[in-house]
Amino acid sequence: MEKEEELQGPKRTNVNPRDFIDFSRPYMRGMMIFPLLDRRTTQQTGKGKIHGFYSLMVVGNGNGLVGVGEARDMESPINARNKALVDGVKNMDWVDRFEERTIWSEVQSKMGAVKVIMRPRPVGFGLHCNPYIHQILKAAGIKDVSAKVWGSRNPLNVIKTTIRMLQSGHPPLQMGAGATIFGGARRREGGISIRGKEAIERERGRKLVAGRAW
Repeated sequence: MEKEEELQGPKRTNVNPRDFIDFSRPYMRGMMIFPLLDRRTTQQTGKGKIHGFYSLMVVGNGNGLVGVGEARDMESPINARNKALVDGVKNMDWVDRFEERTIWSEVQSKMGAVKVIMRPRPVGFGLHCNPYIHQILKAAGIKDVSAKVWGSRNPLNVIKTTIRMLQSGHPPLQMGAGATIFGGARRREGGISIRGKEAIERERGRKLVAGRAW
């Protein structure tokens, strides 16, 4: 029996997301879960190549909550997806929406060679944007937005730039442009963060009232 177990090798450990997520099953069934990236990774070492799996997933409730999770697993792509789902649920944050359908104002941001510009649009316009941005906005419950990606179309940077623009905690303008021991920052990650209702009311000096009668 011991020889048979040695020949079979160690058993795979499957990751069950329900062991790490406190939400109920009916609530999880209503969640919008979109796998955006699935890759097979290879790490070259002195003893040979180590293969693994990478997954990136966006999770949202379609009503203002959205998060992106990424994970790796050395055994199977299913475990990588399950880990990414758990990470996405933990990273969910609130997105402030105008009339629960679009963003409040034009917003732009830059990460590396990727520059993303998003603009609010009227009722019924839909989502006219990059397919990765489309899935993130759909999971967040945003319905009327146009977006343009300038420069590189690297999927990973496009996804991270978009989620950074939507969620709070956006870095201040021209972050990373300060002096370093090398004379200047090599990477500029400046941008204009997304503004909510309170910021626009403070700027205009009056309260905003929704213009829709239905």
